[in-house]
Amino acid sequence: MCGTCGCSDPANAVSLTDPESGAQSLLRQRAAPGHAHSHAHGHDHDHDEPHVHGPHGEVISLEQAVLARNDEIAARNRSWFEGRGILALNLVSSPGAGKTTLLERTIEAVAGKIEIAVIEGDQMTANDAERIRAAGARAIQINTGAGCHLEADMVAEAVKKLDPPAGSILMIENVGNLVCPAMFDLGERMKVAVISTPEGEDKPLKYPHMFRAAELVLINKIDLAPHVGFDQARCQENIRSVHPEAAVMALSARTGEGMTDWLAFLRRQRKGAAARA
Repeated sequence: MCGTCGCSDPANAVSLTDPESGAQSLLRQRAAPGHAHSHAHGHDHDHDEPHVHGPHGEVISLEQAVLARNDEIAARNRSWFEGRGILALNLVSSPGAGKTTLLERTIEAVAGKIEIAVIEGDQMTANDAERIRAAGARAIQINTGAGCHLEADMVAEAVKKLDPPAGSILMIENVGNLVCPAMFDLGERMKVAVISTPEGEDKPLKYPHMFRAAELVLINKIDLAPHVGFDQARCQENIRSVHPEAAVMALSARTGEGMTDWLAFLRRQRKGAAARA
């Protein structure tokens, strides 16, 4: 899909780390645009996708086929979650915005009350999944190699191993990237965009597609705002300019400021998921 970031690299193997044994398994290896032949190459891809041999219109056709296939799997994921009353949230941000710290504090805050399972997406390492397990939740790591986002089939495979119980919350921490994850539905209830005060107020203007796709925007590291000259009102105006209906919360996962509103939001959404089930 993304020739500039490596998603289309044929060597881009996607692996999943088992939460119990730590063993890694190869989910699939992507086929590069211009090489979607049906003969064997030692990797898995859909043979009903169009053959592509050139740029422009043919590449667009392949992208459309990839997105259509992703949406089909995402719809199955969503149906599975909804049928069990599982609240699935897709957390998206640029690297370093504080998604993992937010999840750690959230898991600790609801321990013994709400079960949370986490799918961690990163290009390499299992560091974040280890942090989540240390915080008290089950987690599974997906390493995307050169890929810059999670896709619905990766989530489906991870969910098989995690097997989150009915009525629980599934947090999907996407790869740090504010571009490609906007395009890929994973079957989640909603996307939650996380931005941090050191990034500045203009992130929603620079990456409007992501902020249009997110129903909730969390402004994290609000405790640092005075030190980095962050203008919260201006940031909220920028969010509203690209997505007027988006909910916005300011918090600090490190100090706990604003976490009460976030936790109340999760409880409401979880109750809604149970009602829909």
